[in-house]
Amino acid sequence: MAPPPSANLPLTQRLMHLAQTLQFGWFMGHLTLLFCTLRYGLSYITFNYYSRWARYSYRTAFIAAAATYGIVVYKAYMARARTGQKQSPLALIGDENVQYMLMALVWLFFYQVPLALLPFAVYSVFHVATYTRANLIPTITPPQPGASASATGGKPVAPKASPLADTIGRFVKKYYDTSMLLVASLEIGLWFRVLLSGLSFARGSWILLIAYSAFVRARYSQSSFVQGVVRKVGDSGDAVVANQSVPPVARQAWFTVKGLTKQLGDVTDLSRYMGKQPIKKAQ
Repeated sequence: MAPPPSANLPLTQRLMHLAQTLQFGWFMGHLTLLFCTLRYGLSYITFNYYSRWARYSYRTAFIAAAATYGIVVYKAYMARARTGQKQSPLALIGDENVQYMLMALVWLFFYQVPLALLPFAVYSVFHVATYTRANLIPTITPPQPGASASATGGKPVAPKASPLADTIGRFVKKYYDTSMLLVASLEIGLWFRVLLSGLSFARGSWILLIAYSAFVRARYSQSSFVQGVVRKVGDSGDAVVANQSVPPVARQAWFTVKGLTKQLGDVTDLSRYMGKQPIKKAQ
């Protein structure tokens, strides 16, 4: 993330300098996504989720999501181009930012699934908070210079940070792991929601199920939080079928599904084909 503009510039110039960066567009995309999610949520709780404003908010949220992840993918591509690095198609697909960008486009063009907005919104909360702390606050209210070395016995003091920035930093640090677990739970819960649509043979539901299953498979291979949620779901299923009141047929069906899922997971493990390469975290 680029540093904030020089504190020696006037406020107007500092803000103009900040607004001309791609990172500011990334920030505005996440901010737009949050506002649209809140606007759609208001329509949803008042049972107006198919109104004109609700549809507009829903679609705009995913346009903003695709744009923000597209900016990150573009910046990563330009960075590799400057150094002459090449990336295989499999490695590109393995990039979490590419996965979220593509999934945002899928949600944009398919029927409304309100739950699909929430994982993106949780990410946006932390991205907006981080950008506000690292760039926006220092641009509007630059840190006060620390005491000179002579006044502190030869030890220079770092500039004093904004109390608001410190509060945001503590919030991000405290709730980051909890939020990632929430995102993982929402993504797995969303898969079951899409599965139910597939079983009801809603229009386009099987295409969506295949696309989202591929996305969840990729998330499982890259996220320890998703792995933990899946493991918990599996343990819960084992506990249910261990009950003596469960018919043997149901128990056998559960273990058959588990076995087939594991085999399918092994076959679709991209790391087997692209090697163990570090994956850029979603931004």
